[in-house]
Amino acid sequence: MTKPTNELLFVALGGSGEIGMNVNLYGCDGKWLMVDCGVTFADPGYPGIDVLLPDISFIEDRLDDLVGIVITHGHEDHIGALPYLAADLGVPVYASPFTAGLIREKFDEEGITKQVKLRVVKEDQSFKLGPFGISYVPLAHSIPEGNAILIETKYGRILHTGDWKIDESPLHRSASTAEELTAVGDKGIFALVCDSTNVFNPEASGSETQVREGLDEVIAAAKGRVLVTTFASNAARLATLGEVAKDTGRQLCLAGRSLDRITRVAKATGYLKDLPPVIDWETAMRLPRNQVLIVATGGQGEPRAALARVSEGTHPIKLDRGDMVVFSSKQIPGNERAIGDIQNRLAAMGVDIVTDRQAFVHVSGHPGRPELAQMYKWIRPELVMPVHGEMRHLAEHARFAIEQGVPGAVIQKDGDIIRLAPGTPQKIGEAQVGRLAVDGDVILPADGSTMNERRKIAMYGQISVAVALGKAGGLLGEPQVRLQGIPVEEDREPFIDEAIDAAEEAVQGNRAGKDRDKLREAIRLAVRRVATRWTGKKPIVDVLLIEA
Repeated sequence: MTKPTNELLFVALGGSGEIGMNVNLYGCDGKWLMVDCGVTFADPGYPGIDVLLPDISFIEDRLDDLVGIVITHGHEDHIGALPYLAADLGVPVYASPFTAGLIREKFDEEGITKQVKLRVVKEDQSFKLGPFGISYVPLAHSIPEGNAILIETKYGRILHTGDWKIDESPLHRSASTAEELTAVGDKGIFALVCDSTNVFNPEASGSETQVREGLDEVIAAAKGRVLVTTFASNAARLATLGEVAKDTGRQLCLAGRSLDRITRVAKATGYLKDLPPVIDWETAMRLPRNQVLIVATGGQGEPRAALARVSEGTHPIKLDRGDMVVFSSKQIPGNERAIGDIQNRLAAMGVDIVTDRQAFVHVSGHPGRPELAQMYKWIRPELVMPVHGEMRHLAEHARFAIEQGVPGAVIQKDGDIIRLAPGTPQKIGEAQVGRLAVDGDVILPADGSTMNERRKIAMYGQISVAVALGKAGGLLGEPQVRLQGIPVEEDREPFIDEAIDAAEEAVQGNRAGKDRDKLREAIRLAVRRVATRWTGKKPIVDVLLIEA
């Protein structure tokens, strides 16, 4: 299948069957529309990698049919891949003012601002992209200007929620009211494509105003310095912390480039107007310990973020016994070990640690079950298609929607090509999906040869063997052996001696004649056998033949 015909198709290239890396495609009358283009953060299974991108080769093979990219909001798992992919896609990117500001800064950093058309969409603006009619529907979230996308086609209307929650008293821009969402439902919504992250949560997510009370209580009781870590993009939480600083008589200090960027873009687009003056790090360190409130990035255990460096003692901001770190965020699955490492280092320093398990210091930006049920009542879709979740989230969301009276539900995963209409929704094919790793300045397959080699080296270690050969094929001098990550420790020298002997015997017993590839393989296997006898492991062995 090369293009959609007289039908409405849906394909997730990321974000369905996983949390993060959201990329969604809608196909209609020969054209494709992309909603969001995000990243996910790498786990220890990707050594040396911080960011993973979606493999979007499916749509790259159909660029003539792609009409545009519409962005729901400014979180990294929805916009983070744009600096790497948008220029090659070659279509306009549509976003609300605050989100567009974040994207523009990313484009500036990558030097692609002039290569990508970035179109700013006002809140009440509707527009057409090929066969798709597009309108933004404001919803509350943990970042300014969260939006659902109302997509109108001749085969029915789709409400693609993006990330959302219900907050009766949001700090930034009022979300659509119950009456406004009911009016959207009155238009007739065929499919609700909906956030599934918190489907197992039996309670509503809660309001940002409630978090202020919890933070006030915790920080007012603190005797020393207080550092609060939260998502940099959570401008609502940053505004809350500004108020908490005033409430508790502390001055506000920010630590982290991404916090500076969010603050700059937020103020430029009309947010964070009441944020108190921010002091620099040196001033913060000179103040009495009970007069400073530091907000820092790194609550998910990111190794180069401010909090990790503070916990290692390598940041200008210093904490000591009796100080406090408040984790005003929820652990993203997969980050538990990295977060635990930071918390252990802080505990060893005598720092008090407060998380959402000890106090009411965080509310989620995603809907719990009561909020999902309420959205179904407002929108009254013919079917729900869960996205933004692992498979267990998607399956439970579909079950819950049916239980709440939604007539139908479709469970899909990354790569499934779903024909939504006409007729009964069904899977009709599969698209190529996967992950790409951002490795320095290079993008490479996350499970390609480079990453597989790196994993093997990390797991088994590496041995280099250099052998000099004379013109007759005999040894010139003693082979040289170097080790990396081989578990021999104090037995290193006798191990190297035996590895050298094995390499010499392989050359002396060479039956391959002038076939250097066979000789190289014989040396490799001989040295690896020595390593296996000594360690039980099979390291990577590289052999260099030097001929006179």
